[in-house]
Amino acid sequence: MKKIILSILVIYSSYGFAQNVILTRDAFSQGTALSAMVNTRTGKSLTYSEVAGSPYVNVNFSMAKIAENYEKIAVRYNSYADQIEFERNGSIMVLPKETLFSRIEIETPKQTIVNLETNDELSGYFYEIVNGKVALYKKVKTIFIDTKPASNSYSTEEPAHFKLLDPIFYIKNDKGYIKKPRNQKEIIAQFPDKKDVLNVFFKENKIKFDKEDDLKKLVSYLNKN
Repeated sequence: MKKIILSILVIYSSYGFAQNVILTRDAFSQGTALSAMVNTRTGKSLTYSEVAGSPYVNVNFSMAKIAENYEKIAVRYNSYADQIEFERNGSIMVLPKETLFSRIEIETPKQTIVNLETNDELSGYFYEIVNGKVALYKKVKTIFIDTKPASNSYSTEEPAHFKLLDPIFYIKNDKGYIKKPRNQKEIIAQFPDKKDVLNVFFKENKIKFDKEDDLKKLVSYLNKN
């Protein structure tokens, strides 16, 4: 089957995650310009370049597989707007959040981003850390912090900036998602049939539930036992 060339693009979502607008193929062929903006509390719009910090974990584009029978394209993840952006003919566009494009396999550095419905406010794109019957996902989120005026004549104004939050981990089993697993007791309650092996595992391993490597070790163990 011939590879399908992706030619759908979406206007960047504005501050507050406004609905994206899907443009037509005609608009694509005309090279429609895109803008990346955030709105401040005063109603003033700022471009990404006018805000300190970055809405990207990695601003560089990397080649990725976005779907079966589609050509590989260069992508990056916008953790502020929760969108996958890609380059096409010198323009930056946004991948539609559709089932077809729900698994993005990036070549370098090797990582996979998946679109998940977690039934909470963080539904959207996650980094897949462990893929298996028991899976581990990481949510990376960046927020916009508006300009903070000087409180008095001795202080200075704090400029608007992007802030990368601490990642939030989800463990998925056949019952659903375990958001921000907190302790051994919670994990054992979610896997009652593995109580004995988990007790042995926790006795032999000091697991910190906010550390990616520790959770990866735990989930990998669950898939093997």
